[in-house]
Amino acid sequence: MINSGKQRLNKCWRVIATGIAFSVFGVGGIVLPLIATPIIYVSSFDPFVRECRAKLFVHYIMRGFVELMRMLGILTYSVGDRDQYNRPSQLILANHPTLIDVVFLIGFIRQADCVIKSSLRSNPFTKIPTGLARYIANGDPESVIAEAAASLDRGNSLIIFPEGTRSTPGKKLKMQRGAANIALRAGIPITPVVITCEPTTLTKKLPWYRVPSRRFHISMSVCENIDTAMYQREEIPSIAARHLTRFLQNYFTQELALNERFRTRLETTDN
Repeated sequence: MINSGKQRLNKCWRVIATGIAFSVFGVGGIVLPLIATPIIYVSSFDPFVRECRAKLFVHYIMRGFVELMRMLGILTYSVGDRDQYNRPSQLILANHPTLIDVVFLIGFIRQADCVIKSSLRSNPFTKIPTGLARYIANGDPESVIAEAAASLDRGNSLIIFPEGTRSTPGKKLKMQRGAANIALRAGIPITPVVITCEPTTLTKKLPWYRVPSRRFHISMSVCENIDTAMYQREEIPSIAARHLTRFLQNYFTQELALNERFRTRLETTDN
């Protein structure tokens, strides 16, 4: 009875703490860029220097948000091989189980680039900071691919979720061809990052206040690079992208299945 009461209190606190965290994130997302953007803008006339400083600023904000969630008791996390996240010019493809995957990735990648909604480039609050950071707007597909390749040439690490949206628990992964097209156009290996969340939370169509029965744990692991050379030899780009997309879908499905079996084995051993 006492333990049950403690569990209910703990869950109530995590609902409140999650609300606090997202409120801080929302307010900070408006206030902090208003302070930092003019400073970054006047700090240099070089667009590349401005871009690097803006990306670094966002990196520290995201990392701070991760630590805030941890300190509030909302989650725990483990990130293996942290140095590997900051190698230059990486095309990082990750699965997308939760709302905060991009927060974790940018929080551990100092020079991270990503594809954002075009509306953020026209919104008066986000137009200037996203422009300084030179984030890629998801407009014309050919333009996205060209900008992505240019970003990688500048030494940025580009984050892409091949699924395009968050995974639906219990359903097979379904990936779009955009990530494969960028990989083939850039002509570089793919750096896969496998993300797991246990227990499941912050998924598609699940409101933030539906917290799990206990703190959730986010795990991120960098896997060995995937060589795309064999796909680049295909004469028809659309077919090459289709084959690479199918490979990525199978790859992430197998990696997640291995993670699940390993976790189940550990729980069985502990019990």
